[in-house]
Amino acid sequence: MLSLAALDTRISVPTRQLTTPGPDAATLQRMLTTAVRVPDHGKRVPFRLLHISGDARTALADAAQARLLEREPNAGDGVITKLRARFTAPPMTIAVIARLGFDEKIPVSERASTASCVCLLLLQAAQAEGFGAQWLTGWPAYDRQFLENVLGLEEDEQLTGTIAIGTSQVEAPERDRPDLNALISDWNPG
Repeated sequence: MLSLAALDTRISVPTRQLTTPGPDAATLQRMLTTAVRVPDHGKRVPFRLLHISGDARTALADAAQARLLEREPNAGDGVITKLRARFTAPPMTIAVIARLGFDEKIPVSERASTASCVCLLLLQAAQAEGFGAQWLTGWPAYDRQFLENVLGLEEDEQLTGTIAIGTSQVEAPERDRPDLNALISDWNPG
């Protein structure tokens, strides 16, 4: 069984530090099986996944670069290189897409939270299988033209994030974590 110690070691590996090999098909299937075991009020399954690997990585980097230059015609080489590496450095990326259309019973916020849980569990599953991973958003997660014309999202869908997965080239450094004592208080009835 999963231990709290295993959960406590979760860490993001910068995408530019991810390389081959990525998970094989069976390992990816196992990771995704874990990732979709999320709280889902109303059993709506308010998310879907896009698998991006192989030549699709370069095609997506090309499309993202083209959209960036439409948005920012003077974008520097460093910005372009970083954007391209987001999709070309890791051997695979999984885009997690929230389905947020009308639902008379389940609020949008709950369905968006379900998709966010998929992202977190995929990070955990990747690490459990020995891979590094990073959850990214940035402008590609919010640019409707990019989302609809490039990734094929519907009007009522939102990109929750892209999860870059691969073999870590470095040991990612631990970062400062929140002080739990500063975050929790006891509720007392008024």
